[in-house]
Amino acid sequence: MDNTYSDIGFAKLDLSREERTGAPETVYCAGKTCEQLLIILKTFYEKGIAVLGTRCSTAQYDYVKDSGLPLHYNETSHIIVLGQHKYVQSAGILAVCAAGTADLPVAEEAAQVAEFFGIKVERYYDVGIAGLHRLLSKIENIRKADVVIAAAGMEGALPSVVAGLIKAPVIAVPTSVGYGASFQGLTALLAMLNSCAEGVSVVNIDNGFGAAMAARKILRLKEQK
Repeated sequence: MDNTYSDIGFAKLDLSREERTGAPETVYCAGKTCEQLLIILKTFYEKGIAVLGTRCSTAQYDYVKDSGLPLHYNETSHIIVLGQHKYVQSAGILAVCAAGTADLPVAEEAAQVAEFFGIKVERYYDVGIAGLHRLLSKIENIRKADVVIAAAGMEGALPSVVAGLIKAPVIAVPTSVGYGASFQGLTALLAMLNSCAEGVSVVNIDNGFGAAMAARKILRLKEQK
Protein backbone atom coordinates (compact mmCIF):
# COMPACT_ATOMS: atom_id res chain seq x y z
CA MET A 1 0.00 0.00 0.00
CA ASP A 2 1.19 3.50 -0.85
CA ASN A 3 2.16 5.10 2.47
CA THR A 4 0.88 8.50 1.28
CA TYR A 5 -2.68 7.35 1.97
CA SER A 6 -4.49 4.82 4.11
CA ASP A 7 -7.02 2.59 2.33
CA ILE A 8 -9.85 1.75 4.72
CA GLY A 9 -12.15 0.27 2.10
CA PHE A 10 -14.83 2.94 1.77
CA ALA A 11 -12.27 5.77 1.79
CA LYS A 12 -8.62 6.50 1.08
CA LEU A 13 -7.37 8.89 3.75
CA ASP A 14 -4.79 11.37 2.48
CA LEU A 15 -1.79 11.21 4.81
CA SER A 16 0.55 13.45 2.81
CA ARG A 17 -1.71 16.40 2.07
CA GLU A 18 -0.07 18.65 4.64
CA GLU A 19 3.35 18.00 3.10
CA ARG A 20 1.97 18.90 -0.34
CA THR A 21 -0.34 21.80 0.51
CA GLY A 22 0.52 22.96 4.03
CA ALA A 23 -2.74 21.71 5.56
CA PRO A 24 -3.87 18.18 6.44
CA GLU A 25 -6.96 16.55 5.04
CA THR A 26 -10.16 17.94 6.54
CA VAL A 27 -13.01 15.51 7.12
CA TYR A 28 -16.34 16.60 5.65
CA CYS A 29 -18.66 14.73 7.99
CA ALA A 30 -21.97 15.31 6.23
CA GLY A 31 -23.09 12.31 4.21
CA LYS A 32 -20.96 9.85 6.17
CA THR A 33 -22.51 7.28 8.46
CA CYS A 34 -21.66 7.45 12.15
CA GLU A 35 -19.71 4.21 11.79
CA GLN A 36 -17.70 5.52 8.84
CA LEU A 37 -16.86 8.73 10.68
CA LEU A 38 -15.63 6.84 13.72
CA ILE A 39 -13.36 4.60 11.62
CA ILE A 40 -11.92 7.66 9.87
CA LEU A 41 -11.23 9.43 13.16
CA LYS A 42 -9.63 6.35 14.70
CA THR A 43 -7.42 5.81 11.66
CA PHE A 44 -6.11 9.37 11.68
CA TYR A 45 -5.59 9.20 15.43
CA GLU A 46 -3.55 6.01 15.12
CA LYS A 47 -1.40 7.80 12.53
CA GLY A 48 -0.78 10.66 14.97
CA ILE A 49 -2.65 13.19 12.83
CA ALA A 50 -4.87 15.84 14.43
CA VAL A 51 -8.21 16.02 12.62
CA LEU A 52 -10.46 18.91 11.78
CA GLY A 53 -13.98 17.87 10.76
CA THR A 54 -16.68 20.13 9.32
CA ARG A 55 -20.47 19.76 9.15
CA CYS A 56 -20.56 17.19 11.94
CA SER A 57 -24.13 16.65 13.10
CA THR A 58 -25.08 16.34 16.73
CA ALA A 59 -26.10 12.73 16.06
CA GLN A 60 -22.66 11.93 14.63
CA TYR A 61 -20.92 13.52 17.59
CA ASP A 62 -23.15 11.68 20.07
CA TYR A 63 -22.08 8.43 18.40
CA VAL A 64 -18.31 9.06 18.35
CA LYS A 65 -17.89 10.90 21.67
CA ASP A 66 -17.92 7.68 23.72
CA SER A 67 -15.04 6.19 21.72
CA GLY A 68 -12.38 7.44 24.12
CA LEU A 69 -10.86 9.68 21.46
CA PRO A 70 -9.89 13.23 22.58
CA LEU A 71 -12.68 15.07 20.78
CA HIS A 72 -13.98 18.64 20.96
CA TYR A 73 -17.27 19.69 19.35
CA ASN A 74 -19.05 22.98 18.78
CA GLU A 75 -22.81 22.89 18.25
CA THR A 76 -22.96 26.27 16.50
CA SER A 77 -20.31 25.67 13.84
CA HIS A 78 -20.67 21.86 13.73
CA ILE A 79 -16.88 21.66 13.89
CA ILE A 80 -15.30 18.59 15.47
CA VAL A 81 -11.62 18.47 16.39
CA LEU A 82 -9.63 15.36 17.25
CA GLY A 83 -6.37 15.79 19.15
CA GLN A 84 -4.22 18.87 19.53
CA HIS A 85 -3.13 20.87 16.51
CA LYS A 86 0.51 21.92 16.28
CA TYR A 87 0.27 25.24 14.49
CA VAL A 88 1.99 28.29 15.96
CA GLN A 89 0.17 31.59 16.34
CA SER A 90 -0.05 33.49 13.07
CA ALA A 91 1.52 36.91 12.84
CA GLY A 92 -1.56 38.35 11.13
CA ILE A 93 -5.10 39.08 12.27
CA LEU A 94 -8.27 37.75 10.66
CA ALA A 95 -11.51 39.63 11.26
CA VAL A 96 -14.66 37.56 10.83
CA CYS A 97 -17.80 39.62 10.32
CA ALA A 98 -21.35 38.28 10.26
CA ALA A 99 -24.32 40.31 9.10
CA GLY A 100 -26.82 38.70 11.49
CA THR A 101 -27.21 36.08 14.18
CA ALA A 102 -28.60 33.64 11.60
CA ASP A 103 -25.22 33.79 9.82
CA LEU A 104 -23.30 32.63 12.90
CA PRO A 105 -23.01 28.92 11.98
CA VAL A 106 -21.12 29.84 8.79
CA ALA A 107 -19.13 32.63 10.42
CA GLU A 108 -18.13 30.39 13.32
CA GLU A 109 -17.11 27.63 10.92
CA ALA A 110 -14.71 30.11 9.34
CA ALA A 111 -13.48 31.44 12.67
CA GLN A 112 -12.88 28.04 14.26
CA VAL A 113 -11.18 26.59 11.20
CA ALA A 114 -8.83 29.58 11.20
CA GLU A 115 -8.13 29.17 14.91
CA PHE A 116 -7.32 25.49 14.38
CA PHE A 117 -4.47 26.65 12.16
CA GLY A 118 -3.15 29.16 14.68
CA ILE A 119 -4.69 32.30 13.23
CA LYS A 120 -5.68 35.10 15.60
CA VAL A 121 -9.38 35.75 14.99
CA GLU A 122 -11.42 38.76 15.99
CA ARG A 123 -15.19 38.43 15.71
CA TYR A 124 -17.62 41.18 14.71
CA TYR A 125 -21.12 39.76 14.71
CA ASP A 126 -24.54 41.26 13.99
CA VAL A 127 -23.05 44.13 11.97
CA GLY A 128 -25.37 43.89 8.98
CA ILE A 129 -26.15 46.91 6.83
CA ALA A 130 -29.78 47.14 8.01
CA GLY A 131 -28.30 48.95 11.01
CA LEU A 132 -25.20 50.48 9.46
CA HIS A 133 -24.22 52.25 12.69
CA ARG A 134 -23.41 48.83 14.21
CA LEU A 135 -20.76 48.19 11.55
CA LEU A 136 -19.42 51.75 11.65
CA SER A 137 -18.95 51.51 15.42
CA LYS A 138 -16.48 48.64 14.81
CA ILE A 139 -14.88 49.73 11.56
CA GLU A 140 -11.71 51.19 13.12
CA ASN A 141 -10.97 47.82 14.72
CA ILE A 142 -11.79 45.95 11.51
CA ARG A 143 -9.35 48.19 9.63
CA LYS A 144 -6.52 46.76 11.75
CA ALA A 145 -7.08 43.25 10.38
CA ASP A 146 -4.87 41.79 7.65
CA VAL A 147 -7.74 39.84 6.08
CA VAL A 148 -11.51 40.08 6.56
CA ILE A 149 -14.14 37.40 6.07
CA ALA A 150 -17.67 38.77 5.73
CA ALA A 151 -20.62 36.38 5.88
CA ALA A 152 -24.10 37.52 4.90
CA GLY A 153 -27.36 36.22 3.56
CA MET A 154 -30.41 38.14 2.30
CA GLU A 155 -29.05 40.54 -0.36
CA GLY A 156 -25.44 39.92 0.68
CA ALA A 157 -24.39 43.56 0.86
CA LEU A 158 -22.06 43.41 3.88
CA PRO A 159 -18.82 42.44 2.04
CA SER A 160 -19.21 45.29 -0.45
CA VAL A 161 -19.75 47.84 2.29
CA VAL A 162 -16.79 46.54 4.31
CA ALA A 163 -14.51 46.45 1.27
CA GLY A 164 -15.36 50.06 0.51
CA LEU A 165 -14.13 51.12 3.95
CA ILE A 166 -10.89 49.15 4.48
CA LYS A 167 -7.58 48.35 2.78
CA ALA A 168 -7.36 44.63 3.56
CA PRO A 169 -8.64 41.93 1.19
CA VAL A 170 -12.21 40.82 1.87
CA ILE A 171 -13.39 37.24 1.43
CA ALA A 172 -17.15 37.18 0.98
CA VAL A 173 -19.24 34.23 2.14
CA PRO A 174 -22.87 34.12 0.97
CA THR A 175 -25.12 32.28 3.41
CA SER A 176 -28.37 30.45 2.73
CA VAL A 177 -30.27 32.84 5.00
CA GLY A 178 -33.27 34.82 3.86
CA TYR A 179 -36.79 34.73 2.51
CA GLY A 180 -37.92 33.06 -0.72
CA ALA A 181 -36.27 35.37 -3.22
CA SER A 182 -32.91 34.79 -1.57
CA PHE A 183 -33.01 31.35 -3.25
CA GLN A 184 -31.04 29.62 -0.45
CA GLY A 185 -28.12 32.01 -0.82
CA LEU A 186 -28.01 32.36 -4.60
CA THR A 187 -29.09 36.01 -4.46
CA ALA A 188 -26.30 36.81 -1.98
CA LEU A 189 -23.77 34.87 -4.07
CA LEU A 190 -24.62 36.80 -7.25
CA ALA A 191 -24.60 40.11 -5.39
CA MET A 192 -21.13 39.39 -4.00
CA LEU A 193 -19.83 38.31 -7.39
CA ASN A 194 -21.12 41.61 -8.79
CA SER A 195 -19.61 43.75 -6.05
CA CYS A 196 -18.32 47.10 -7.27
CA ALA A 197 -15.98 47.37 -4.28
CA GLU A 198 -12.36 46.45 -4.95
CA GLY A 199 -10.58 43.49 -3.45
CA VAL A 200 -13.58 41.21 -2.84
CA SER A 201 -13.15 37.48 -3.43
CA VAL A 202 -16.15 35.15 -3.14
CA VAL A 203 -16.47 31.55 -1.99
CA ASN A 204 -19.44 29.24 -2.39
CA ILE A 205 -22.67 29.44 -0.42
CA ASP A 206 -22.17 28.62 3.29
CA ASN A 207 -18.50 27.77 2.69
CA GLY A 208 -16.96 29.16 5.86
CA PHE A 209 -14.27 26.49 5.64
CA GLY A 210 -13.17 27.60 2.18
CA ALA A 211 -13.04 31.23 3.27
CA ALA A 212 -10.84 30.38 6.26
CA MET A 213 -8.43 28.37 4.14
CA ALA A 214 -8.15 31.20 1.62
CA ALA A 215 -7.46 33.64 4.46
CA ARG A 216 -4.79 31.30 5.82
CA LYS A 217 -2.95 31.25 2.51
CA ILE A 218 -3.05 35.05 2.31
CA LEU A 219 -1.65 35.34 5.84
CA ARG A 220 1.08 32.79 5.10
CA LEU A 221 2.26 34.98 2.21
CA LYS A 222 2.44 37.90 4.64
CA GLU A 223 4.56 35.81 7.05
CA GLN A 224 7.00 34.84 4.28
CA LYS A 225 7.90 38.45 3.49
